[in-house]
Amino acid sequence: MNKYEKTNAEFEAAVAECRAIFASKLHDYRASWRIMRPSSLTDQLFIKAKRIRQLELTGESLVGEGIRPEFMALVNYGIVGLIQLEKGFADTVDINADEALVLYDRHAQEALELMKRKNHDYDEAWRNMRVSSYTDLILTKIERIKEIENLGGQTLVSEGVDSNLMDIINYSVFALIKLGVKS
Repeated sequence: MNKYEKTNAEFEAAVAECRAIFASKLHDYRASWRIMRPSSLTDQLFIKAKRIRQLELTGESLVGEGIRPEFMALVNYGIVGLIQLEKGFADTVDINADEALVLYDRHAQEALELMKRKNHDYDEAWRNMRVSSYTDLILTKIERIKEIENLGGQTLVSEGVDSNLMDIINYSVFALIKLGVKS
């Protein structure tokens, strides 16, 4: 197995773990996230990333959850964000669990394909980065999304919200890989 095949397998294992959490939450809450407007979803991403940074800085968690579950949440909320961009938000839960999982899988596959292209071009540079750098890059991407939202999507030269969400997903998966994917 070459280095790219190893990364692909690790990526798929990390996303599978995130998907299992997503599926369990669909069981418990249905697709309640369908009511989230873009700005609310962006704020949810911000809360998760900010908590990771706080845990990295202090090493102290008063609620008992560590960094790893927060990166998993960033993957899942990133995919939810892509679904919401595609479908728009709703006033009620308008899709069932099976439909949500089909959408999840499609967007997760798109993130994998993007990662493969970028990983080839950057020659696995992510492996030499610190997890804290992923956190900072994710926070930067969230700030960019906020600004795009504030501009009503009218940017001059920048990537769109979808590209930033894909990067958040991929940086989060890299963090999960570096933190150790559970088998």
